Amino acid sequence: MKKWLSLCVLLLISSIAFSQDVPPLQHQKSVLRVQDSLPTVDLKQVEVYSHRRFLFFWQRWRITHLIYNVKKVYPYAKTAGVLLKEYSARLEHVKSETERRKIMKEAEDQLKEKYGHQLEELNFSQGIILIKLIDRETSQSSYALVKDLRGNFVAFFYQGLARIWGYNLKVKYDPKGKDREIETIVNLINQGKL
Repeated sequence: MKKWLSLCVLLLISSIAFSQDVPPLQHQKSVLRVQDSLPTVDLKQVEVYSHRRFLFFWQRWRITHLIYNVKKVYPYAKTAGVLLKEYSARLEHVKSETERRKIMKEAEDQLKEKYGHQLEELNFSQGIILIKLIDRETSQSSYALVKDLRGNFVAFFYQGLARIWGYNLKVKYDPKGKDREIETIVNLINQGKL
């Protein structure tokens, strides 16, 4: 008797559960496949970062140092991206080369006055990271930016000077390759987790 009673209760519960209407979700769509409609929901993309365990002290030190360096130079790279958009929009309306040079010299003087002392205090590693992050923010290498804004000779001169000190203005940012750790750190900074 108990078996029949539990079977009847189970059937009653299952019929009630399957006969209920499900309230629609926000942004819910349905797709018709083989005379059956399936609900679909668009979800936000989520990035998952694993907590890394390091076997050696020097590995932990290197990552901690990289995080410090990226956090120090990333605001300068973002500022460079914003300023490049402003100056590019301003230079589009300029017709003469002399006026263009005057605007660029003015911009260079303002940038040196505002950020020159802070950028001089960067160490070698921070300089390399800054060059890569400028490429990330502007989608152009530092060499291409100087060439577009100041001309071939100045770009060649700056590249030669940079090579003497161990930098390369033509380096490209590779977020999926060797710059993957920097990209992860930048994404965590943008999400507010670092």
